Amino acid sequence: MHQPPLSAETTSSWVDLSGYENSNFDPGRGRVVRTLWYFCSLVFFEGGWLPVSSLKVRLLRLFGARIGRGVVIKPHVRIKFPWRLAVGDHCWIGQESWLDNMVDVEIGNHVCISQLTYLCTGSHDHRRRTFDLLPAPIRIGDGAWIAARATILPGVRVGANALVASGSVVARDVEAAQIVGGVPAREMGRREPPAGA
Repeated sequence: MHQPPLSAETTSSWVDLSGYENSNFDPGRGRVVRTLWYFCSLVFFEGGWLPVSSLKVRLLRLFGARIGRGVVIKPHVRIKFPWRLAVGDHCWIGQESWLDNMVDVEIGNHVCISQLTYLCTGSHDHRRRTFDLLPAPIRIGDGAWIAARATILPGVRVGANALVASGSVVARDVEAAQIVGGVPAREMGRREPPAGA
């Protein structure tokens, strides 16, 4: 079936990426440190051949991350800027998770970040022709569980003991003990404390 041509209004670009520049963005470290981290990340984190979490934690701390006790970091984890990462005690960061923390990501105590999770702190202003960068921090409260393949978008706060279901896309704050799921994520219920908690 023949489709009518799209109007010029929908075929011409509304943004001009040649005009994009982010000179006002401060990555937090100079080019030498960022380059060193890039190669350390490729070899020791993204490469997946270093299974020992304690060594990865030491490397992160060396680059300025604030990491608590008993943190488990699985293989193939990607972290943009360790100096903008804070992780509490006894957290798990699952295989192939991506902490895209161009600004601060703060993770509380006893948090489970499951495999293939994406924490995205940066977006772009589609209303501006220059597609300006819009970074915003992410904060995840104590005892929260971000299940596999979930995406947390810029500026989101996930409350203590909240649960984000697998495959969800979270664009708004999640209350403490709230269960959310879907695209976009919506409330599905409430978590109850387990016996003995």
